[in-house]
Amino acid sequence: MGNPWFETVAEAQRRAKKRLPKSVYAALLAGSERGLTVEDNVGAFGELGFAPHVAGLPPERDLATTVMGQSISLPVVISPTGVQAVHPDGEVAVARAAAARGTAMGLSSFASKPIEEVVAANPQTFFQVYWVGTKDRMIQRMDRARAAGAVGLIATLDWSFSMGRDWGSPVIPEKMDLKAMIKVAPEGIVRPRWLLEYAKTKRLPDLTTPNLAAPGEDPPTFFGAYGEWMQTPLPTWGDVAWLREQWGGPFMLKGVSRVDDAKRAVDAGVTAISVSNHGGNNLDTTPATIRALPAVAQAIGGQIEVLLDGGVRRGSDVVKAVALGARAVMIGRAYLWGLAANGQAGVENVLDILRGGIDSALLGLGHSSIHDLSPGDIVVPPGFERRLGE
Repeated sequence: MGNPWFETVAEAQRRAKKRLPKSVYAALLAGSERGLTVEDNVGAFGELGFAPHVAGLPPERDLATTVMGQSISLPVVISPTGVQAVHPDGEVAVARAAAARGTAMGLSSFASKPIEEVVAANPQTFFQVYWVGTKDRMIQRMDRARAAGAVGLIATLDWSFSMGRDWGSPVIPEKMDLKAMIKVAPEGIVRPRWLLEYAKTKRLPDLTTPNLAAPGEDPPTFFGAYGEWMQTPLPTWGDVAWLREQWGGPFMLKGVSRVDDAKRAVDAGVTAISVSNHGGNNLDTTPATIRALPAVAQAIGGQIEVLLDGGVRRGSDVVKAVALGARAVMIGRAYLWGLAANGQAGVENVLDILRGGIDSALLGLGHSSIHDLSPGDIVVPPGFERRLGE
């Protein structure tokens, strides 16, 4: 393949597109409706500028921080994403890469690998849940995650089952049986390297969700679990508090973009929130998360940790988010493209790219620590920020 190393996340994306079957790559691209939120998540970072210094710069920079009680070497955490069948090792490869680079792993309840395997690869694993099924089933999942050694829980609530993409949704089979294999064969044949990776394992891509299985049951398929999710009565703020109480440890609420929701999250006793719009996969035309971040961070005044999720492609994006109030960022598509491009090494490559960009930005801004960043380091154009809710 030549040099497997890549120098930007954009190159990882290009390689992922060349390597993956069309439908698999389209699933990573995702987005909803017109894709305006996806575009704004990425583009908004480019509207922000830096105010750099030229002398007296620090010879060394400290990138380390903590998230939900976990010490991490840089302010970047792996965001939970479902069914990572872009590579045979899936979430386990991502967990190993995160551990090798000294950061935490968010594992989706819709993941293709069991939580026990992922925690074994990275003890700094946060287990992510949706509000799916009965409370008894939710307790079962939390008990299993706790027994496996998960160090925190992430509850994701920003999902409204918005359907339809103007560029078309990918064709994803219910399961990889003979009928499905025949249907997707034309896509696979033109991506021989991806097929070869799976052929070496003598396994087909796993489209089940083992972390949603009840004890003694077979894992449900992704779409079977999704159907149960759609039929589950929607949670209240009381349910959020209940979930946090049942977990009894570090707890993040993911999907907050409004100031009033952030304040309610504080009242519900959460440890952290992630300012997130589900990577543009929820309600299209929701503003970019970096636009909503400053108002949310200012409103809750350091009472809980604030993270940002959405559109991060460079280390400079991370620095902008931290300067505007985030403890750290969570990345999704960036590491999935790295995984598709070169497995565990590709994810490590992505994290190295971000680390290098963070370090360079800190150097230019004249700071010796990620904790020294402030809004004064950022040039924010008039009208950039969005204050959602009161």
